[in-house]
Amino acid sequence: MRRFTEAEAGLLEELILNRRDVRGNRFLSIPVSDDIISKLISVALNAPSVGFSQPWEFVIIKDDLVKAQIKETFCEENEKAAGVFKDAKQQEYIRLKLEGIIEAPVNIAVFYKPAVGPVLGQTSMEEVGLYSVICAVQNMWLMARALNIGIGWVSILDPEKVKCILKAPVSNKLVAYLCVGYVDQFSDKPELEILEWEKRKQKNAVLFFDGY
Repeated sequence: MRRFTEAEAGLLEELILNRRDVRGNRFLSIPVSDDIISKLISVALNAPSVGFSQPWEFVIIKDDLVKAQIKETFCEENEKAAGVFKDAKQQEYIRLKLEGIIEAPVNIAVFYKPAVGPVLGQTSMEEVGLYSVICAVQNMWLMARALNIGIGWVSILDPEKVKCILKAPVSNKLVAYLCVGYVDQFSDKPELEILEWEKRKQKNAVLFFDGY
């Protein structure tokens, strides 16, 4: 097993710091090749998984009619979400572009497939299977950024409706719905940070030693 250099570690840090959640107004119509998609899935398959369970499945979506159905459930859920916020925050929320389902050339739905029997390491904390799938998504996100491809994670969806549209097994659980494509630019900071929707947390606000 080879050892990595300090410069390579610095490159990884740079990729992590420059990863962005891309909105629909950034995607270009340039097609994403099957080779690129295959590479994204390959790195996902090499994510850590508790008990080497590899509990992930992926649906690649390019069909415009399927995307339109997914967009419809986004619109329904987004309207509900807007009602959660009040006054100026609500108006700010309504103005946000929070997905790129139609604009992105490729969508990828990422599912958690529960194990049939017991899984090593999941007997006390069953939810770590879901966390393993999230690790796979992060691998894809970082590889996409290294290839100068944008990914946007859409979570404002009814997971059961998405499962129905994609004919997913009943036991599967939707973990992530990703919009994938080349973009006009990557912003210097996350968009919600730029818009001051939330402030970035600093280490001293989240770091504790030997307990809280």
